Amino acid sequence: MTDVIVVIGAGSIGQAIARRVSAGKHVLLSDIRKENADAAAKVLSEAGFEVSTAIVDVSSRESVHALVETAAAFGSITGVIHAAGVSPSQASPATILKVDLFGTALVLEEFGNVIARGGAGVVIASQSGHRLPALTPEQYKALATTPADDLLALPMLQPDRVTDSLHAYQISKRGNSLRVMAEAVRWGKRGARINTISPGIIITPLAKDELTGPRGAGYKRMIELSAVGRAGTPDEVGNVGALLMGSDGAFITGSDFLMDGGVTAAYWFGELAPK
Repeated sequence: MTDVIVVIGAGSIGQAIARRVSAGKHVLLSDIRKENADAAAKVLSEAGFEVSTAIVDVSSRESVHALVETAAAFGSITGVIHAAGVSPSQASPATILKVDLFGTALVLEEFGNVIARGGAGVVIASQSGHRLPALTPEQYKALATTPADDLLALPMLQPDRVTDSLHAYQISKRGNSLRVMAEAVRWGKRGARINTISPGIIITPLAKDELTGPRGAGYKRMIELSAVGRAGTPDEVGNVGALLMGSDGAFITGSDFLMDGGVTAAYWFGELAPK
């Protein structure tokens, strides 16, 4: 039976991980925009990969479930790379919570029902989740374990509590890593693994939007004051993704890998610390 790797969000990070883990497998590239999926599929197919495309709206259970059925028709789903999302400069707080938080919960629930034994998944979260102030144990548990369809009804996520896009993004990305930790228990019962990567500023079209957007000066300062002193590349995230999805990462599940060049370290203990 053919092994299928599902990529959700056909941007540079999803592609970079897919290139490292998909040789000899069928890649199903999905995106909310057909042209994005088609462009990524052209690049991968010209590099020797067997690729199909699909349209998916991660904020719709019907759409995510349809993607699962499309993938299952090609073979055994052994890998899921979830890299879809919207950034603080691109969307309202409500949209960010719906796509980045609820959408990820849907993907984990739906693909956790079908992931093959020995399979693995990676969710792309963000360094932003590591800068969210501490929540209560009850809030952590609610973000991690509330059924996806009830998630957006949590009191802590209501418009009077989440009033700006950056806060919505931070809570979504923290929620992603918590949700993955909880889902690792369920995925483990199927013999599969799931982890998050929390990248810092990685040079992608989305990051370029941020660097030229209203928070651009803040992002440039983050880069300048970080230990590494530069932004990252999709290929560097791809290397970590390959570790987490491959045999070398067989003992790693329910974990979150922060890779941000030291920005979070500088935020908590260095020159980026809030005054």
